[in-house]
Amino acid sequence: MGMGSGSGSGSQTGDDWDQLLSSREYDYNAALRIAALRLTGALPTMAEITQVSSAPDNAAKKAAYETLLQDYMGRPEFAKQMFLFWRDTFKMGETAMLDTAPAFATNLAVSNGSYMDMFTASSANCPTFDLATGTVTPAECTNGGPKAGLLTNPGVHAQYFSNFAFRRSRFFQETFVCTKFPAEVSATPIDVGGAAPYTGVWPFTSIAGTDNGGRVNFHDTSAVICANCHTTLNHLTPLFAYYNDQGVYQTTIAVPTPLDGAPLAKMSDYLPPGETTAWRVGKEAADLPALGQQMAADPAVAECGVARMWNWALGKTDIVETLQEVPSETIATQVQNFTASGYKLKDMIFAVYTSDDFVKF
Repeated sequence: MGMGSGSGSGSQTGDDWDQLLSSREYDYNAALRIAALRLTGALPTMAEITQVSSAPDNAAKKAAYETLLQDYMGRPEFAKQMFLFWRDTFKMGETAMLDTAPAFATNLAVSNGSYMDMFTASSANCPTFDLATGTVTPAECTNGGPKAGLLTNPGVHAQYFSNFAFRRSRFFQETFVCTKFPAEVSATPIDVGGAAPYTGVWPFTSIAGTDNGGRVNFHDTSAVICANCHTTLNHLTPLFAYYNDQGVYQTTIAVPTPLDGAPLAKMSDYLPPGETTAWRVGKEAADLPALGQQMAADPAVAECGVARMWNWALGKTDIVETLQEVPSETIATQVQNFTASGYKLKDMIFAVYTSDDFVKF
């Protein structure tokens, strides 16, 4: 994966790697073993192996392999595998409330729902999942407030409760964009009097500091340029700040600050008067449903969704934590098809497991 032109080490050149990649051959039985383990948690049966190996040619082997994939993805075991995958991806679960987010994502995979419902669904956002039967049971969230997929999930907000709610923003950025903050970087850095330049795309003074009404100095330049991350963070995070430590929506900001006595945050701690909340610069979002629409329209979110499924299929580790990044050109066709399909999650998983890079060895 990712061994394109210019990759590699030692004396091998990009052309050498291209030659190695082009020399791979289809091996649908080898692919079947890996796919069965990922999608059902068990090796294929001898009958399933024979179904592929006894096919007379590659076209027939391909058809037999894809038929088995469809069968695997219709089994309760597939739902169980997806539930465990989302638990691992979200780093949450094993209590009734914390399992609602993995269960919601699992339901999208099993039902071939739109991946973007993760951010836009307005109902049935807190289902339960039965590991014994692999069954999802729809249910409504009861934590109050707006409804926008996982953006309003009580388990997410409880799990990632923190000062200013910045951990919640980090969760959504790293999980669904596959990169850490800073999320927006300018090609033309600006000198703001620090040891390094300011590299954000927002105006430096578009966030709060002790010089324009805030109680925490996000304009600080003494050690690092805080605003490099916080110009995006401070425009985004107030949207998540109305949930308390139990993930219950409040009508006022319900997260603390790190100041003496841990007073609750205020909007003026994030943004000066006149600034509005947003997903990215120029992508305003007045509330979480509007944020969900902005995220659903962001190509980086779609690419991240494909990349995470790609790494899962190929046995790679976390994209963000271990920098197991997937080159955009490697999955460009899959991202394009995923987008054209209306972000159908089960179809995208099938496309990953039938791609040449998965079935050729």
